[in-house]
Amino acid sequence: MKSSYLRAGAALACAVALSACGGSDGQLVLGGDFVGVTKAGLVVTSDGQEKAITPPADGTGAGRWTFDNLISTDDRYDVVIKSKPSNVKDCTVTNGSGRAGYHVYSVYIACELNRHALSGTVSNLKGNLVLVNGSDRVTLQAGATSFRMADIAEDSPYGITVLEQPAGQTCTVSNGSGTVGPAPVTNVAVSCTP
Repeated sequence: MKSSYLRAGAALACAVALSACGGSDGQLVLGGDFVGVTKAGLVVTSDGQEKAITPPADGTGAGRWTFDNLISTDDRYDVVIKSKPSNVKDCTVTNGSGRAGYHVYSVYIACELNRHALSGTVSNLKGNLVLVNGSDRVTLQAGATSFRMADIAEDSPYGITVLEQPAGQTCTVSNGSGTVGPAPVTNVAVSCTP
C-alpha cells in the first residue's frame, strides 16, 4: 500500500515538474539537420504542419531546422518532402518517422543538387595544355579541339584557367568564369597562339 502511494506521489511530482521528466504535451521540438539546400523552395510536412526551410546565408547549404509548432509527448510524426528547390535533383529524409518521447533533432534531410557539364572548344593547340577549375584538372594533348571538366552543381561558380601552357605557345580562356545555370556550360573557348 505504501509503495502505491509512493508511485502516485512520483507521478504527481512528474506532472508538476514536467521538464524534469523529459517533456510534456505540446512541449517537444521536431526537427533536425539539412544539407544541399542552396536555394529557396524546400518544404517539408508532418501531420498537418508545414515548414519552408531557408537556405543558409553562408552558402554552405547546410544547417538545422525545426517545425514552428511543438508536438506532444507520444505523438507520431512522419516528415515528408512536399516540394524541392528548382536546382535540386532529389531530396531524401532519414529518421523521418517515429513517436515522440523527447525532443526530436534527428530528422536528416539531404538534397542532391543538379549537376551540369562544363566544356568548351580548343583552337590551334600544338603541345600539352593543362586546364583547372578549382581542384579539377584536365590535361589536353596537342591537336585537341575540345575539352570537358568535371560536372558542376547548379548555381555554383566556376573559373577555368590555364595551369600549364604548351611549349612555345600561350593559350587564353574566354567565357571561363561564371555561375552554372539550369543547363550545361558549353561556350568556354581556349585559343592558343605562338
